[in-house]
Amino acid sequence: MQTALITVGVMALVAFVLVVWVVGLYNGLVVLRNRFKNAFSQIDVQLRRRYDLIPNLVETAKGYMAHERETLTAVTEARNIAAKAASALASAPGDASAAAAFAKAETGLAGVLSRLMAVVERYPELKADKHMSQVMEELSSTENRIAFARQAYNDAATEYNTKRELFPTSIVAGVFNFAPAALLEATETAEQREAPKVKF
Repeated sequence: MQTALITVGVMALVAFVLVVWVVGLYNGLVVLRNRFKNAFSQIDVQLRRRYDLIPNLVETAKGYMAHERETLTAVTEARNIAAKAASALASAPGDASAAAAFAKAETGLAGVLSRLMAVVERYPELKADKHMSQVMEELSSTENRIAFARQAYNDAATEYNTKRELFPTSIVAGVFNFAPAALLEATETAEQREAPKVKF
């Protein structure tokens, strides 16, 4: 009788320790998942700031670039597509298909913005415009913040993905359906990322 009581006690203790251990692994995954979601929220704040600055940039440029309407329209359309893709990703941070759509939209926006900057270079009076230079400075500052926020997101998503893949946490992640977090990756080609060559 006493042996049976000790056996039941030991089994209860082992079960308790096992439950506490699984709860600890589960809570660790929840903390890391919330970190990468919060990191994307920081990107989202900066993206919205950028999306709010773009109409100001376009409006300022309109007065000077009357015959460049196609470029201005392309910037506005690309901004709207990117904002929609960012909203979709914000509702499901870590979703691979939403991240891919977001990366594609952001690449498109970057392309038309660089085209706009090339056009702006042809208009010295526009470059000298006080409002235009303020918007450009804000946009440049925002781009830097976005880059830092993306790095923080990718770091948090990598930490989460690593934790959910390590044994024995991978078992808990599988049982409780902790999906992998998608990283935000560049979609441009190696040639597009290559720095311009300067020769004198």
